[in-house]
Amino acid sequence: MAYLDHTIVPSHDKEASAKFIAKIFGLEYKGPWGPFAPVKFNETLSMDFGERPEVHHNHYAFIVTDEEFDAIFQRIKDEGIPYGSGPRSVDDMQINHLYEGRGFYFPDANGHTWEVITHTYV
Repeated sequence: MAYLDHTIVPSHDKEASAKFIAKIFGLEYKGPWGPFAPVKFNETLSMDFGERPEVHHNHYAFIVTDEEFDAIFQRIKDEGIPYGSGPRSVDDMQINHLYEGRGFYFPDANGHTWEVITHTYV
């Protein structure tokens, strides 16, 4: 079975981006590693923030438990970060209830869209 080990997340400021995502997801940022600022999400996935002069916007989606969803969503609200119920409505300040789960989207400073869901869409 294959699994995604890491991906590089293009950023204007790799450390600020890594610290932001680590804080929102309740993870630890341990500092740079070579040219990257990695955030370890679990034992198999690292999001490695790397500085790029041009950043093309990407979408990153994570399935979490209901408890993790509540904690992440609360941190988003506490930070005053706009969020939304869909990829084209990232600032409608609503969550969705698709496929018997809950979900929301939020942007980061690089223009990436981050999605947090409790149930897969497939």
